[in-house]
Amino acid sequence: MIIGDAMVDNYLWGKVDRISPEAPVPLVTVTKQENRLGGAANVSLNIQALGATPILVSIIGDDDKGHIFTELMHENQLINDGIFVDETRMTTVNTRIISGGQQISRVDQEVSTLINSNFEEKIFEKIKSIIEKERIDIVIFVDYDKGLITPWIIKNVIELAKSKHILTVADPKSRNFNIYQRVDLFKSNCKEFKDGLKLQIEKTDLDELKKVSENFTKENEIGLLFITLSELGVFLTNGVKQNYYPAEVRAIADVSGSGDTVVATASLCLAA
Repeated sequence: MIIGDAMVDNYLWGKVDRISPEAPVPLVTVTKQENRLGGAANVSLNIQALGATPILVSIIGDDDKGHIFTELMHENQLINDGIFVDETRMTTVNTRIISGGQQISRVDQEVSTLINSNFEEKIFEKIKSIIEKERIDIVIFVDYDKGLITPWIIKNVIELAKSKHILTVADPKSRNFNIYQRVDLFKSNCKEFKDGLKLQIEKTDLDELKKVSENFTKENEIGLLFITLSELGVFLTNGVKQNYYPAEVRAIADVSGSGDTVVATASLCLAA
């Protein structure tokens, strides 16, 4: 089960051959456009591609991009029983403008206020009913700070999962960073980890990272802490033992969605 902020990733590919006469910015002539599932829905796609069955619980708006999102779920044969439509919110859309193989701009359309208590209860009841009906091996929180995941939902879902012996995974941003106590896997990138704990350490300082992560893991009763270090690789600890795995160097044009792929793969490894 994936609980989190789903979105539409809109890509505009084009050519830049002059500067706009209105402002000193590149003028892009669009040659191709594509909509893809993003955020928690992208994690679902990764889970599916790796051979498991994802059930996504999320919220979209009653708007054009919400309808596109629903179509994309259907096209990709993803279960949409857990998708709620909120007429007061807009569907989150990230538009990336790409020219010459490089992303030159990004435009985000979103509402990031937390859902109200009425929606909280609806979401939790849906999660409970899915867990009662299906065999869920692992619950993944994909938290992009867009408002679906509240502290109340986090605490209640973790408690429910523990009572059913279901593994839990958190991939948080800053707002709920310190609320994911007792999860089995806590995945963060180095910048988010530093921001969440208000730290000033370099990702190259593995000794300091080891000390801080051990404390964080023990204080929050986390099973495994998994920190991605961009081009340096990944760092894991269970609070007692640490492992560091360097990255293999690749020429990458677009890293969008890499965190989604990491949390999907790590979660499936843990579940298996």
